[in-house]
Amino acid sequence: MTQISKIDAIKGAFYGAIVGDALCLGSHYEYDAIKIYNAYGDKPIEKFMSPGEMMGGQTHGIGWGERNYHPGKKAGGTTDYGDYNILVLEHLAQIAEPKRAFEVSGILAHWMNRFENSWGSWICTMTKQTYTQVKEGVAVERIGGISNAMAIRHVAGYAYYDSEEELADLARKTMFTHTSEEALSGGEFFARVTHRVINGEHPRDAIENVAVTMSGFIQGKVAQAIAKVAEEKDPSTSLSKEKFSDDLAITSMAKLWDIGRSEPVRVGKASPTEGTLPASVYIILKYVDQEDALNVAIQANAMVGGDNASRSIAIGMVLGAYKGVNAIKKEWLESLEQYEYCENLLNKLPLLK
Repeated sequence: MTQISKIDAIKGAFYGAIVGDALCLGSHYEYDAIKIYNAYGDKPIEKFMSPGEMMGGQTHGIGWGERNYHPGKKAGGTTDYGDYNILVLEHLAQIAEPKRAFEVSGILAHWMNRFENSWGSWICTMTKQTYTQVKEGVAVERIGGISNAMAIRHVAGYAYYDSEEELADLARKTMFTHTSEEALSGGEFFARVTHRVINGEHPRDAIENVAVTMSGFIQGKVAQAIAKVAEEKDPSTSLSKEKFSDDLAITSMAKLWDIGRSEPVRVGKASPTEGTLPASVYIILKYVDQEDALNVAIQANAMVGGDNASRSIAIGMVLGAYKGVNAIKKEWLESLEQYEYCENLLNKLPLLK
């Protein structure tokens, strides 16, 4: 592999995540991978699309019904996952001089202003609940809901903080709408992995080395993903022969939730960390050694559907850190709606100035 600079790795992590998220805008919350494939001309996605584009303008969010989940967005825009990462970037750019510790209380006014005036994306239940809590004067340390959905929002932090502990802390604090330890530890896991990749570790080594330092839940989910990659790559298995093997692999790594609606939630493709974490690790490890690893991986993730945007942040930042910003397809980077805006803000942060 060509050696890349730390600056290239930091920018690769950020834009890998944001570009990966933007690729998911068109199919976000569509749970039928075959439908996505057919809609995109029986081939992987090649360009950014508006919400539900090529699929009648709507996607099928299990339990939420057919709808346009991001009515204020167009091709090249981001989902709520990308929006949250840009929100944190904006905040860090505001507090760049002098550099200081991240506090949830410091971002709340900015968060509420964006939420009230210029969001345009899906507003998750935990965001709504936390907004209400803040309005009602609930103490900062008590805000958030119990959701176990993984919502990684700290990717701009690699241009601001240079220690693993600071980044692990940032990952947890930027998920202030969530109180579930599963979700918080999932964000921390990928924060530590990405930091190590930026500093020269191979993604596979970083994933294995971080996992052993964390909870049994994290260790089990990482082991599950490693085993699933081995199964998918083994030519003797039925999974390896499937046309939609990534879809089947990801769906198989978490249980079905039969929640009394018209159909069960396929948790492996949905938001809960128990599916999102191993699914993200699976995509990273399956594609990491390919020549065009970053682009192929974020493309493959988008094609699986479900809550592909959640996975895209983890996948994009780890492989972006590994391959660097120049590995991202130029046409994707340049057609990212907020590329110049983000570039100006990133260049204000301490490690990129």
